[in-house]
Amino acid sequence: MTAKVILNPYSNRWNAEKRWPQAAEALRGAGVAFELAVSERHGHALELAEQAARAGFSPIIVAGGDGTIGEVVNGLARAARSSGEILGPIGLMPLGSANDLATNLGLPLDLEAAARVIAAGQARRMDVCRVNDIYFVNNSAMGLEPYVTLIQQRITWIKGSLRYLVAALRGIYDGPRWRVKIEWDDGRFEGEVSLISVGNGARTGGVFFMTPHADPFDGRLTFVYGGHARRLGLLRMLPAAMKPGPGNYVEMEGIVEVNATWINIQFERPTPAHADGEIFAEAIQELVYRIQPGRLRVLAPAEP
Repeated sequence: MTAKVILNPYSNRWNAEKRWPQAAEALRGAGVAFELAVSERHGHALELAEQAARAGFSPIIVAGGDGTIGEVVNGLARAARSSGEILGPIGLMPLGSANDLATNLGLPLDLEAAARVIAAGQARRMDVCRVNDIYFVNNSAMGLEPYVTLIQQRITWIKGSLRYLVAALRGIYDGPRWRVKIEWDDGRFEGEVSLISVGNGARTGGVFFMTPHADPFDGRLTFVYGGHARRLGLLRMLPAAMKPGPGNYVEMEGIVEVNATWINIQFERPTPAHADGEIFAEAIQELVYRIQPGRLRVLAPAEP
């Protein structure tokens, strides 16, 4: 069966376009027969994925970053005949700036190795998350995190993960806060927060572990809420958020990490929100999160 490659040339500030010939050679060298579709605008990868799924292409290979993966998954969900139909399989050719999902899944970032994983055809079923009517597979957030995302989108003179770090420092300096009501399976919170992060995977932004205990195969959302009123407290959180293990910021006072299958969130004033690194609302007040266990087949080696 012929694969469909969906290339987002803009990923990693057009570096995906520059690296595509290398990626194409790697796929051909691994014996993967494919047709290429190139995304030309924001949201186009979603449309291309929907068309490819309806036409029967398999697998669908994402050549881009985490935002492109998110668009493709939404396209697959739109093409599905029911809300519970298994999606994919998808393969990942990591051409983004952070490549968080590939890293969280333990997939190689080397293009030749990534192509060999795709050629092997072995798939695992990972969880898919939904916020309102948008699907995501790695991370979603409100408050400080998407506030920082909006800042980093305006930074053009820095590339890669350093851009996220510089944006985070600026966001911390601004120190925004929101009053919220949060409800989940067996809990409730009402009060002020700096951030709420909902994870399917542990790492986001290339260097941050905002939901360090998230597992994309456990059938649960992992979310973190809290923060500090003072800039110094937020600044201390920053290096701790870069620790994948002990010493992560979720161990700090004022931060709570929870596992749940559903989350309802209401903000007193609007907040920006993102899913898989892409801003889907610059001002939103009500969000509903749900988990769909094992709904996406992703080409990856079997669990060790």
